Amino acid sequence: MKTMKKLLPGLLTALIALSACDGRKNLEPDYRAGGLFTLSDVAKMLSELPLENEHLAEVHDAVSASTGHGYDEEYLLTDLFEAPGAGVGDKGQPTKAGGYRQPLRELFADYLAQKYATKAGAADVERYINALSESDMQIYWPYSEDWDGNSFPIVTFDPGYGAESNYGYEVRLGKDGAHVVDSVLVTEQVARERPVWVINRNDDAGFTPLELFEGTVENGTRAGGDKGQDGDARVLSIMSFKMLRNYDSWFGGASEFFIKCGAVDGFKATKEDDLRNYSPSITDFMLVLRRRQLDKKVPFSAILLSNYTDQMEKIAFLVVEDDGGTTTSWKCSATVKYNSKSYGFELEIPYKDKDDIVWRGQLTRNLMQPLFDTGTMTRRFGDVEITFGLE
Repeated sequence: MKTMKKLLPGLLTALIALSACDGRKNLEPDYRAGGLFTLSDVAKMLSELPLENEHLAEVHDAVSASTGHGYDEEYLLTDLFEAPGAGVGDKGQPTKAGGYRQPLRELFADYLAQKYATKAGAADVERYINALSESDMQIYWPYSEDWDGNSFPIVTFDPGYGAESNYGYEVRLGKDGAHVVDSVLVTEQVARERPVWVINRNDDAGFTPLELFEGTVENGTRAGGDKGQDGDARVLSIMSFKMLRNYDSWFGGASEFFIKCGAVDGFKATKEDDLRNYSPSITDFMLVLRRRQLDKKVPFSAILLSNYTDQMEKIAFLVVEDDGGTTTSWKCSATVKYNSKSYGFELEIPYKDKDDIVWRGQLTRNLMQPLFDTGTMTRRFGDVEITFGLE
């Protein structure tokens, strides 16, 4: 395999040069946590730790907790050092540190002390640990649900620029403990067949996915909606969501969809003066679709409007896949009808300028007619398929 080791860096350069630069999250391949460590540095470091089965279980505990909260299969380095075994969304929950004989953070601390103590002095080890802990780096474990509970991982990192292949460090358990046995080429197919840990940068921990919402309303923006108080209200919901393509390189992880709906919820004007009593609201929530959920109809229960009436002619509807950037807005309108006249309410729905716009437009009364006839409707919007329900 020595020849493979020599070929891999050159092959990687060619793959990156040929791949499309898609505006994805990690467009800073030279990013350094605390000015000290690159993604590749951390991947190499992690592969050189004396890993045991309990460390694999710790990472698996964390990524499983993250997915349980609606996030991707991710283990933030912040949590690794501060709350071993905790997933994204576990904030405030008891740490699992006591459940591990020797958490991964102790392996990192010992490694850094041995590697840097002779050069920088033991006092500086804390600085290295803080650089990792305070970064937005994480361990991403795609297809973690398929882990057999024993197999050791290949450790790699996100090379950026939409690349679909990279080199990785194959870790195996031998008589003298776990160690790197080779450098191998890593693709998504490899990650489907055996454990692969990807060091990349988190971009969704700051958002709250639908699973963690409890019908809250903040600053006039609804998060998942609530069922209102009107006994005969018709509730417009998203019942399922199907992703027809992955929007990002597999190194970057799942696709994070933001669904935004603008309307005059509960509009029931009986006289023209009533128009002044209404203002539009925006429903805004995030759905995370993992790689393994491609082409699968994933059930959700997401309320778009808590009181959908016949007078609501046009609803503004926007679906984007998050890629970051500067906040901008879509200037649009929601339209209602009173006494055979249409009235528009102006809206500004925010999104990021690098986001992939999956679909943007109006859900008209005619378009939504099947809902009133049958109670459900499935339509394709760009590269996603959404099933609505009305009850």
